Amino acid sequence: MIDVMRFGKKGKLSPRYVGPYQILRRGGKVAYELELPNYLASVHPVFHVSCSNKFVGDSTSIVPYESLGIKDSLSYEEVPVEIFDRQVRKLKNKEVSSVKVL
Repeated sequence: MIDVMRFGKKGKLSPRYVGPYQILRRGGKVAYELELPNYLASVHPVFHVSCSNKFVGDSTSIVPYESLGIKDSLSYEEVPVEIFDRQVRKLKNKEVSSVKVL
């Protein structure tokens, strides 16, 4: 396949969807022209409907990152709230304890 423009990196961790982008106009019943940013200028801006997903803008699902307490090393500390259950499983030669934590 020659002349195929990929969105982002190749491999398993490549992004499946790119966007959201503003729809400029509708071309027929099954095509949309999108307003793409400058770094995607080499991509044709008209897409088939099957290549898009509906964007559901829910303001309650947005979490402000200031309240998360993320450090400069991009790590955070998890604090257990409550211990629900303790269990000790017996294997052939040893016992393994497991704890269910909220």
